Amino acid sequence: MPRSRTLVLAAAVLLVLIAGAVVWRPAAPNTPPAAPSIPVAPAETATRAAPVAAPPEPKAAPRAHIELSSPSTGYVGSAKCADCHDDEHTAWSKDWHARALSEANSRFVVGEFGTNTHYKGDSSEAWMALRDEHYSMRTKGPTGVLGEYPVDWVVGGKRMQDPVTMMPDGRWQVLPIYFHVTGKGEWVDYSEAKQGALAPDHPFFWSNWQRNVQHACLDCHVTGLNTRYDRTTHHWSTGFSDAGVACESCHGPGARHVETQLTKDIVQPSKLPPQKGLAVCAQCHGPHRTLFPLLDAQHRFVPGERYEDHYQPMVVLLGGSERSGDYFEDGRPKTSSFEYQALTQSRCYLQGGATCLTCHTAPHAEHAANEIKQPKHLTKGATVDSASCQGCHAKVFAEGQKHTHHASAEAQDCVACHMPPTISGVLDHFADHALDVPVPQNTVKHGIPNACNACHTHEKATPESMVEAMKKWWPNAEQRQARRMRLADAIADKTAADSRQPLEQVLADKKEAPALRGVAAQLLAQRFRKEAVPALKAALATASDPGLRADLSTALSYTGTRDVADVLAPLLKDKSLWVRQSAALPLGGAGDPRGVAALETLTHEPESEGLPLPHVVLGQVAFRKGDVATGIQELERSLDLQPYNVEVLVMLADAYARQGDMAKARGDLEEALRFDPQHRGARQRLSLMQNGRGPRR
Repeated sequence: MPRSRTLVLAAAVLLVLIAGAVVWRPAAPNTPPAAPSIPVAPAETATRAAPVAAPPEPKAAPRAHIELSSPSTGYVGSAKCADCHDDEHTAWSKDWHARALSEANSRFVVGEFGTNTHYKGDSSEAWMALRDEHYSMRTKGPTGVLGEYPVDWVVGGKRMQDPVTMMPDGRWQVLPIYFHVTGKGEWVDYSEAKQGALAPDHPFFWSNWQRNVQHACLDCHVTGLNTRYDRTTHHWSTGFSDAGVACESCHGPGARHVETQLTKDIVQPSKLPPQKGLAVCAQCHGPHRTLFPLLDAQHRFVPGERYEDHYQPMVVLLGGSERSGDYFEDGRPKTSSFEYQALTQSRCYLQGGATCLTCHTAPHAEHAANEIKQPKHLTKGATVDSASCQGCHAKVFAEGQKHTHHASAEAQDCVACHMPPTISGVLDHFADHALDVPVPQNTVKHGIPNACNACHTHEKATPESMVEAMKKWWPNAEQRQARRMRLADAIADKTAADSRQPLEQVLADKKEAPALRGVAAQLLAQRFRKEAVPALKAALATASDPGLRADLSTALSYTGTRDVADVLAPLLKDKSLWVRQSAALPLGGAGDPRGVAALETLTHEPESEGLPLPHVVLGQVAFRKGDVATGIQELERSLDLQPYNVEVLVMLADAYARQGDMAKARGDLEEALRFDPQHRGARQRLSLMQNGRGPRR
């Protein structure tokens, strides 16, 4: 097989494996976990039923033993910080960051638990109870049988509160029914509202891996997380220095500062360079891919470090050609908790250097709602929300109605038009942090909501009429609108056939957000293959952003051209570990000696030895050479680092089966099904084993 074709196949296989490294993390401490790439169902349709007598109580599930491992090195806990910073600690304790995760007791639980408190949806049903200060939820479990599950923790409580139960094996799972505080004060099935009816075999059924709290939630909802999984006993242990987003989440581990009491030994986010200050917020306010697995406490991000050394923002593409359902066709997030992805697309960020701390302040500082900075003096006509805008847009702000062309007080607020509530949390709506001008043209062509129609909802206020109004009142807006129109034409599937020119324009635009340029690079390669190479090479020659270089590396591996390997090879010495790995994986997977050598280096150097994927590819290389023992050793090492990668578990099971070790093969397949009960490959292989058949040796 030609090397170029082999490189394409290697890249495709790796993207399947990388899916095990994708982390879907809720950003705001009060919002439930978002779910990737599943079609969004209509808004909540199930209503809270009248109280219904509960069915006979089955034998209660055994309560999990709470086993907390030691927190990550250097963390001392917020109580220690309070010894010297009592005022800040007291103020923080009243903020919602402190309640990102709370013990389930009367101080923190806001949902109604009582006699016959009942919820029934299309596919779920639950009874919430309170007995002797212990909260519980009776609902269908993983086998579809009713069971009673203790509520051990609760997530948030400002808008939505999610109950969490600890399973006998130490897993923490988000129970299916949440309490919607900002709705009608009622119980709702958030997942059913987003995904549709859920049966136990659905990936987002509450007891399955996608709803696992250690993997999907705790990294942002606790401080100093240290969670582990024992592959032998299949048991989880979880520890942290604080439940909630506490002092050390933003200021870094405090042990050294406690010892010396020197300011240089603690992080002050407001005094960091802008990009590192932004990273403090971005670590949670936007889902992302992690370079190292979340079980790796040693390599976890700490304040003061660079975002790009730990994370890649997930923008439009989740991996390969899989599209995220959480973005509009122009690349803007349409789901809540993506503030980082939205802000970094904005001109406020790209040209003005605005970060989260431009408008927001620390949880322990004086602030308005949502940690908005409380201005000392408000200009006449200004609101707290728009006060931050004055710093850069004083002239526009002073024009008032001459600029807005609207008379109502609400329309004088900058956020009404530039941060409209078009972002969905399924059951709530949030401000769009992309901070752009309205583009009703994209509503007409691509169905993307616009700020004008967020307010003007009457029958005659069509998107077409909004287009005409904007041309009349803001003729200069067309220059700004052109950017979003080009992005939509480039990214949208329905315009894919004609997207080469807009994709190349986005990719070549050095003023465009690097993440969006990376999306353009991958779509260009997928859609146009060889024709994409000149534009990809040109972009790579000047790409200063490591995330963009990594995306370009992935894109080049998809083009199938003969010289791709030689283009990727120089990236093996890139200063970014992300980029070195992104080049080494497809090169090594294709058997290129340069890529194999780079992968071996990655597995041995202290900086990178915790990366699981190089071991996977080296295992594949060994299998192709007939060295099964080495291949198995590499896959086992990758699973020590990332035990929940189901594709690797199935691959390892095949290797053991070919060696004749059916016991180990069966064990790995059963382990795969613990993480993904409906994995087709694992189920098929187990079925063959049960029938006395297996992979041919």
